[in-house]
Amino acid sequence: MRSPSPTPSLAPPGRADATTFDAEAVLAGAGPGLALVDAWTRAVDRWVAALFARAVGSDPATSAVAPAPSGVALVAIGGYGRNQVCPGSDLDLLLLHSRAIEVKPIAEALWYPIWDAGVKLGHSVRTPKEALSLASDDLDTATSLLDVRLLAGDAVLAEGLAREAAAQWEKRGKRWLAKLADSVDERHSRADEVAFLLEPDLKMGRGGLRDVHAVRWAERARQVLLDDDHAPIDAAELDLLAVRAELHRATGRAGDVLTLDQQDAVAEALAVEGGADGLMALVADRGRTIAWRSDETWHRVRAMLAGPGWSMGGRPRAIEPGLELRDREVHLTAEADPEADPPIALRAAAAAARLGTRIDRGSLERLARETAPFGDPWPEGGREALVALLSTGPPAIGQIESLDQLGVWLRVLPEWGPVRNRPQRNAYHRFTVDRHLLEASAGTHELLDTVDRPDLLVLGALLHDIGKGRPGDHTDVGMDLVRAIAPRMGLDEVDTETLVDMVRHHLLLPDVATRRDLDDPATASRVAEQVGSLRTLRLLHGLTVADSRATGPAAWGSWKAGLVATLVERTAVALGAEPGPDAAPPFPSAEHRDLLARREQVIRGEDEVVTVVAPDRPGLLRRVAGVMALHGLDVLSVEAVSSDDGWALERVTVAPPGDEPIAWPKVVADLEAGLAGRLAIRARLADRVRSHRPRNRLRSARVDPPEVRVDNSASREATVLEVHAPDAMGLLERICRAMAEMDLDVRSAKVQTLGDRVVDAFYVRDAEGAKLTDDAHLAEVRRAILHTLDAG
Repeated sequence: MRSPSPTPSLAPPGRADATTFDAEAVLAGAGPGLALVDAWTRAVDRWVAALFARAVGSDPATSAVAPAPSGVALVAIGGYGRNQVCPGSDLDLLLLHSRAIEVKPIAEALWYPIWDAGVKLGHSVRTPKEALSLASDDLDTATSLLDVRLLAGDAVLAEGLAREAAAQWEKRGKRWLAKLADSVDERHSRADEVAFLLEPDLKMGRGGLRDVHAVRWAERARQVLLDDDHAPIDAAELDLLAVRAELHRATGRAGDVLTLDQQDAVAEALAVEGGADGLMALVADRGRTIAWRSDETWHRVRAMLAGPGWSMGGRPRAIEPGLELRDREVHLTAEADPEADPPIALRAAAAAARLGTRIDRGSLERLARETAPFGDPWPEGGREALVALLSTGPPAIGQIESLDQLGVWLRVLPEWGPVRNRPQRNAYHRFTVDRHLLEASAGTHELLDTVDRPDLLVLGALLHDIGKGRPGDHTDVGMDLVRAIAPRMGLDEVDTETLVDMVRHHLLLPDVATRRDLDDPATASRVAEQVGSLRTLRLLHGLTVADSRATGPAAWGSWKAGLVATLVERTAVALGAEPGPDAAPPFPSAEHRDLLARREQVIRGEDEVVTVVAPDRPGLLRRVAGVMALHGLDVLSVEAVSSDDGWALERVTVAPPGDEPIAWPKVVADLEAGLAGRLAIRARLADRVRSHRPRNRLRSARVDPPEVRVDNSASREATVLEVHAPDAMGLLERICRAMAEMDLDVRSAKVQTLGDRVVDAFYVRDAEGAKLTDDAHLAEVRRAILHTLDAG
């Protein structure tokens, strides 16, 4: 599983010496994780020290630390200075010298061999005065000089720089704290979270190694860390560093994003219990620790920098019994009793979320010590406090994270344990299960006025995936859990069943909207039968929107939102509601029927829809799909209708590959050529596939095989074929080719990309216009589709 060295070149056989770095030998001989960091750092130390010895005219074989003329020293700075070199790390080197030394020949003799070895080098040549002068005004230089370590040469020169750089940093500590705080805020505005992402950036992500460095630099300027912050941050740093080292070894290159396809190898190298899932749970836990304690630290730094003006002044302002606002933070009063009144933890979090602040650290620690488990039933006011907190929207997430960090959240919901830090092993989901649930619940904030029971909406969003992380189907498990949780919260039987239905059907609307023909009356009728009431339908609509947005960018967009809204509107009518004024017209429209009646070929592209009228024949959709793939257009849906006199109309909705408008004249020209048999669609697609780089970087190491599912109950007039397969260019064209070879007539299609997989649903009939009911025929259709997918 391990690839060759990502950086230095290897020594030629028989020519290895102290000035040649044998990366393969280091990788082969080093233990896992931190042992690799240590071995790699020591090996690099020996290598660059030998290069230095040769550069100054000494024998590199005689000493690990090269003798040198007084007044020149080679020092490691930054991460190299901290002894934290991974196989793909840059080397940050400073050649330090006095004015009396002619240093240019030494520098050239040092840098060129390192560059020749393929190492990314951060290098500088300065006198101590020049280095300190630059560090007086440049944050990156100033922080790099906080970790100065002698590699070879004049120890007095190096020690003097380290001492003076540290003193200069401390002397200007307040100024540096302000710059550091701003730099952290700026990086966080661009970075994603280490803790909750499917593919986290271990170094620069929020909660990553750079956040550890930043709080350590802040601590060097002023003592800003609390006593109980040091040990958790230290432990989290070492674990992330070990993972980073093994990631570099597994990939054979630099890079700090822990991708799906590398997680199994890294987990195996580190012998993590639970494999890749265990590894990602570990990363999530360490990222959360770093992010939360970092946030707490920078909050204190901001308060310190603001000076006395930060305080509200005067007496604390009462918020509600047991809570007060003091120094812009929510505090427990002396009279508060978390043991007798556990919901005060939720009320404090809700108050902090409403006021845009946080619970002060001392009060959080008191809540951690004194808050009693909520028990069964919950204490009075518990459910109301939870709903109030969740209803604040996105600010609730950070407050719940604070409660979770200190163990209070599990006393509210002990069922949260299995979803905590639980990775979702597919490229469709962006977050861990726990963060996804919080994001979904927070996402209902702007939808609360669309339902008559906003409390059930926020609770349903919080609990809809609570069954994940346990054996069995997560929906069935979740329903059983909610049947126990809801009464414990104090909900009656009717409300409990509504919450259970939200869990049962939380995927119903998006699945039906994107996989079934909404113009088929049977579609809305079946959904209405399953949902049962307008109240539940509205709650499911709100949950679908919030759940999809929280899943990731691939899960929601204007096209999908429109489909779901249309399905909800038509289902509401089936449940007895009056049709809305903006109800989407059914297909085909009067305009479509007029186009068919003309019996003339029409190819028209507008916005993101192409309409094709042509003689009806097998393979028509295949040719259209092939041309769309040639132009990089993702087909989202296909609707088709044919006339009795042999003409067909297809309306195809597509998604462009980027933000640029679709070049319809070129697409239409190729469609005309393709329908006329003047375009080698299959050959062109094969050429494009060979040169194509997949747009979707998220690729799981675990690839499920293609599957064809048959549903003969979804429509009275057609058979639904669902094709589940890994995403690939030209996939739709290949499926349509197989169906054309089986003389199937495609009446409509829905195409959905779920991360690195697709689910394509086709309404088909046989050559006589009937549903496919013969088992032998269906088996051959499956065989044809799977064969063309395998061949592709």
